[in-house]
Amino acid sequence: MKIALIKERKNPPDRRVVLTPAQAKELTDLYSDLKIIVETSDLRAYSDAEYRDAGIKVVEDVADADVLLGVKEVPVAALIPNKTYFFFSHTIKKQPYNRKLLRAILDKNITFYDHETLVDDKGMRLVAFGYYAGVVGTYNTIRTYGKKSGLFDIPRAIDLKDKAELIKTLKSIKSLIPPIKIVLTGKGRVGNGAKEILDAMRLREVSPQSFLKDRFNEPVYTQIDVDWYNKHKEGKVFDFQEFFTHPEGFYGDFEKFTKVSDVYIAGHFYGQGAPYILTREHLLAPDNKIKVVGDISCDIGGPVATTIKASSIADPIYGYDPVTGKETDYKKENAIACMTVDNLPNEIARDASEGFGQNFEKHIIPAFFNGDKDGILARAKMTENGRLTERFKYLQNYVDGKE
Repeated sequence: MKIALIKERKNPPDRRVVLTPAQAKELTDLYSDLKIIVETSDLRAYSDAEYRDAGIKVVEDVADADVLLGVKEVPVAALIPNKTYFFFSHTIKKQPYNRKLLRAILDKNITFYDHETLVDDKGMRLVAFGYYAGVVGTYNTIRTYGKKSGLFDIPRAIDLKDKAELIKTLKSIKSLIPPIKIVLTGKGRVGNGAKEILDAMRLREVSPQSFLKDRFNEPVYTQIDVDWYNKHKEGKVFDFQEFFTHPEGFYGDFEKFTKVSDVYIAGHFYGQGAPYILTREHLLAPDNKIKVVGDISCDIGGPVATTIKASSIADPIYGYDPVTGKETDYKKENAIACMTVDNLPNEIARDASEGFGQNFEKHIIPAFFNGDKDGILARAKMTENGRLTERFKYLQNYVDGKE
């Protein structure tokens, strides 16, 4: 079997890779029937020379590969018919902007696996960049606070070498941060990546109860799960399974945090039909304190009212006017400074690629050689022979333009 690491062609450019040079070398040493090639690129975090030095062939044309591995969406014109592809397509939630991409995958008879659909038998994702999004997103949120408050100005994450440098930089300005309160939603990969950075800064973590009622003489944060900002409409005791199965039976209860928080870091997973978290009404309230929002999840028009667009690595901060609900200068007095970069792991591309590749090497590649004994590939396959597979038939109306 021949696998190709393809050039990233989406704009803005993405520097991440599915497998690092060292990982590609390990896999070809482990599997005698496996050959890995790399499509030449001057954009990726690992250079062509690094792959060559690892003994991996770099080529101009990958048309003879069986499986093509990428990170971001492949432009329709670049899709090679009758191949097997892995990349993030951003179609499984019926995202309108990528409908044409899924149609093209079907029209070109491509067997397609979305990285998001690679899950174990319990539905837990096997490969993801979420942890690194949490790391970089939290760094960027602290940077945004510094620029909004005028208290400090630190470099962009992309201008630093790696996670260690991000942490070193944040530690250097901790003494400049007044006794603010930071609320973090989410306890998955993203939320825990964010927590790791706050802990590395040596910010004090406090319980949600203490966060809501106590005053502190130092900056503090609290990390909360869905039970802290949602309530059952009938007053029942919160049940996680019920919430994830029937979110329509709950209402949002985040306002108590808006009254005491200066900074909000959104690192949650948002399920369809769940209550909105930070609403425009919350932000218009006279007792709202939030002045900085770092929405790592970045669901545009979703549960965080300030997320009206995705910002970019080059221009990561914009202002949200609570009165108009529109963009404004983030430095204005009444504006909320927002960070909504949607490709955060790209800012520490080597670290992120290494972590992602470790899991791809451990969980996904073996499935090609062990008869897919754990059903990983069977569960993840979205398209085959020009059709959606049974598991993903729910996307047919989306493909047809009926929804």
